[in-house]
Amino acid sequence: MTALLDACGRVVDTDSSDVWTLFHSYCFDFSVWELWGALAHGGKLVVVPAEAARSPESMLALLRSERVTVLNQVPSVFRYLSRAATDPDEATAGQEPLALRYVIFGGEVVDVDAVREWREVHGTATQFINMYGITETTVFATCRRLLPAEIDVPPGTPVQAGAVDPALNIGLPLDGLELALLTPEGRPAEPGEIGEIHLAGEQLAIGYLNRAELTAERYPVLTLPGRAPAATTAAATWRWPGPTAAASSPDARTTR
Repeated sequence: MTALLDACGRVVDTDSSDVWTLFHSYCFDFSVWELWGALAHGGKLVVVPAEAARSPESMLALLRSERVTVLNQVPSVFRYLSRAATDPDEATAGQEPLALRYVIFGGEVVDVDAVREWREVHGTATQFINMYGITETTVFATCRRLLPAEIDVPPGTPVQAGAVDPALNIGLPLDGLELALLTPEGRPAEPGEIGEIHLAGEQLAIGYLNRAELTAERYPVLTLPGRAPAATTAAATWRWPGPTAAASSPDARTTR
């Protein structure tokens, strides 16, 4: 947990003045980051009532009334929040501007058009960050900040030829984690080649309790120089300058 907070502190600059939401169920590891990300920095944590979590309009009102600055969302949920926040009635209601500094995505492919629509109405002050992690890591393993060139353009703008789709780009490993993208033969994938993500580092679990065979299967000892035991997750494609398009399997969070 301390490794996660340490690594994310280099990505998300928060302090005691920030207001976070605890939006997700305690059963979802996203809530671990929501809870300790706020408390470890001395920030305020607003526990979102179930009624507000189910209603984009109520959630938007909560963000405004509580002056929330850090919001963590699954992209499919943010899509509905963005629709509520960009509704013509909302846009012309003369409401006080939102205080959001960060929207942090996790768990799914990013809906880039929802972000673009949000920024068209609410401006460019909010930073949008895509986080990616697997069950065997402490919440997040990689991160990527969405760039103005990708999100300050009209909705529906196609991805430029040769560029990585920002909806799928999971970015680079967090500090303290190593990432290797390996082919089925166990060699490092070449640019444009599909491989399987392998991770090593302090945020990685040491194995499955009383499941030696499963631990051996999913924590192979890599032969790459300087690599430690690692967990594996779904397939991805390596594209410079970092890993890449997110997993090609139906569930990007499910280990093989």
